[in-house]
Amino acid sequence: MPEIPGLDLVALTAWLSETHPELALGPLSATVIAGGRSNLTYAVQGAKLPLILRRPPLGHVLSSAHDMGREHRVISALAGTAIPVPRAIDLVDDTGGAITGTPFFLMEKAPGEVVRSPQQNAAYTREELRGLSFELIHHLAALHSVDVEAVGLTTFGKPDGYLARQLATWRRQLDASRSRETPALDRLQAALDEGVPETVRTGIVHGDYRLDNALVEGKPPRISAILDWEMATLGDPLVDLGIFALYWDISKLPHRGAIASAVDPAAGYPEFAELAEYYATQSGITLPDLSWYRAFAAYKLAVILEGIHYRYQAGDTVGEGFDRIGELVGPLAENGLKVL
Repeated sequence: MPEIPGLDLVALTAWLSETHPELALGPLSATVIAGGRSNLTYAVQGAKLPLILRRPPLGHVLSSAHDMGREHRVISALAGTAIPVPRAIDLVDDTGGAITGTPFFLMEKAPGEVVRSPQQNAAYTREELRGLSFELIHHLAALHSVDVEAVGLTTFGKPDGYLARQLATWRRQLDASRSRETPALDRLQAALDEGVPETVRTGIVHGDYRLDNALVEGKPPRISAILDWEMATLGDPLVDLGIFALYWDISKLPHRGAIASAVDPAAGYPEFAELAEYYATQSGITLPDLSWYRAFAAYKLAVILEGIHYRYQAGDTVGEGFDRIGELVGPLAENGLKVL
């Protein structure tokens, strides 16, 4: 059985047989799924169902980040709603244990593929990509309209003061990941502090909502699952719209090769402004100026990438493509300043 960084397959096989015998079949194998830049994601084969295991990074795990319990809780809560999510199987505190040595959670692998490169667009017509885009933003509007009390998530976060706390949290994350000077990022941080908008609506915030955090299947294509809920909480839903806008247009940034994106208007994807208008109609609201939220999205992603750059230098990342991540931090910060 080959070694997989951060995961002991012999221990996982034994645990699955004992804890979930209905899923056990034989020795398990696993591969690291490319694309994730934060928590480690493994596709696990050899059980009666294809499985996904998620665990924190191998090193430099920041306080409040990489919360396995948070992902498991929100996926479990949304299982009975119209929001497509994978089926949660178990949450395990394996801190100091033999499987991962950290908390991890296990879920069923949803069908479909992640659409993250322009080359994948060739499999779909312009009309299909346009329809997929509107389905994606429809699910975001639906998520923000979920009755948190009905799904048992009233204690999932503290909406009051959410934006100010977010700035404080990401400032701490940046301070804990400093390995070089980041003047533009520091200027953006100060500018965001000066103009925090008033929150007028609260709901479930995904925290990293974008096309390549969804699985797409079928012909015509549909979204089978929304993934990567590690930053989900209760707060201002416009934060999700800001991050969605950032990723929708990220191919326009310098050093865009550090982050792949399939979104290309020439292939049939609508412009963000059209999707934002659809979101507003679906949500029954009038959208305010999104400048602060788009700038905050640039700041947040820059801080995340600076943390990944830190872990890459320390040798604590698994997978390919991490060597260029740090190149995008400066352009993101400049983009945020420009938006403001």
